Amino acid sequence: MSTETRFHVLAVDDSLIDRKLIERLLKISSYQVTAVDSGVKALEYLGLLDDDNTRADPNSVRNSKNRHEVEVNLIITDYCMPGITGYELLRKIKESTSLKDIPVVIMSSENVPSRINSCLEQGAEEFFLKPVRQSDVNKLRPRLMRGILGIKENLQNKRKPMEECVSPDRTRTRYNDHDFEL
Repeated sequence: MSTETRFHVLAVDDSLIDRKLIERLLKISSYQVTAVDSGVKALEYLGLLDDDNTRADPNSVRNSKNRHEVEVNLIITDYCMPGITGYELLRKIKESTSLKDIPVVIMSSENVPSRINSCLEQGAEEFFLKPVRQSDVNKLRPRLMRGILGIKENLQNKRKPMEECVSPDRTRTRYNDHDFEL
């Protein structure tokens, strides 16, 4: 993977000021950014919008052809939003078989330890306190690179013949067909 890899981040925040700030910080760090103003629009963008959420937001697009096929490498979302909160968005992403491996970062202006722990327990990669700073954004790239390298390594391991994947210090005895002659 080259060092010039541009990661795509979906930024979700109902506050225009906070959304513009996080978008600017991410772009300074050379991320490709898609910014939306609600959890419903994030689910719509990710193709996870179900009928219940569509009814909740009459402005949402119902056509599956509008589902974005762009790869998202990271989702950063505000915790407190009307409709679908960042916490609910996190849970829906982690419940999705196709998107569960995308790292999710939660942002909040409230430093509530139980909230932070709940988010981390549900699978959030990180929890940032607002206002988000450039130093916070700088923590993301090494994690994304490790994730990409881990995925590539897993794919390479899947392609190896079975014998190469077996540990030499295995404890179970390996039997051949001739061991069981009757």
